[in-house]
Amino acid sequence: MLFIIRFILIILSVVLLSIYSLLYCAFSPRNPKNTHHFAIIFSKMARIVGLKVTYRIPDSVKDNGSVVYIANHQNNYDMVTTTGSVQPGTVTIGKKSLVWVPFFGIIYWLTGNIMINREDQSSAKETIKDVVDQMKAKDLSVMIFPEGTRSRGRGLMPFKMGAFHTALQAGVNVVPTVISNTHEQVNLNRWDNGEVIVEILDPIDISQYKKREIRRLMNDAHEIMLAKYIQLNEEVKRPDNNTNCCG
Repeated sequence: MLFIIRFILIILSVVLLSIYSLLYCAFSPRNPKNTHHFAIIFSKMARIVGLKVTYRIPDSVKDNGSVVYIANHQNNYDMVTTTGSVQPGTVTIGKKSLVWVPFFGIIYWLTGNIMINREDQSSAKETIKDVVDQMKAKDLSVMIFPEGTRSRGRGLMPFKMGAFHTALQAGVNVVPTVISNTHEQVNLNRWDNGEVIVEILDPIDISQYKKREIRRLMNDAHEIMLAKYIQLNEEVKRPDNNTNCCG
């Protein structure tokens, strides 16, 4: 019964949000300022699925300026966990096919996120250039999932280079965002599905890397995020943690 109630609430929430997005964005469609607003609303849906999400966002994040945020990508529940860490002036980069996802697609498009064609590998350089141009023209930050796909319980997967090419070409720092493991944590028939920790780390200073050192930058970022990922997973599993993760 709890599963059915939650499923209905999730569907209703997304439908209502799509209607709200049409009204909210009517006078400024595709405005990047919309992304933060709707990301925070989506994060509130964590309560519907029984998750307590703890956000660790340092005050210094306000001084980051234009940056490339990178975050681990796990499953569909990222929509209600990672979203709460999206900062003002930040858009995400997603595949163009997202626009065809019922209700969610219209929200994603209207709120100003950057949509790319991941199927056309030959246009990768042009895509990165387009993202960099938009960052500079609109003073944007972007959030990218460097694993390139959902990990679905496989831990922190190897990174692809796109995010780091973007940072180096734009000349902006890389800011890791790490989300504790949520694989098989949510059971919609269970009232309490435990805690998730989302933490934004200190920026990686891009000036310490030359453009040809993209692989070193990528490996350093992966090492930093993996260490934090392991730490956060241990933390949510502690016996003295009142909102211990399940699953």
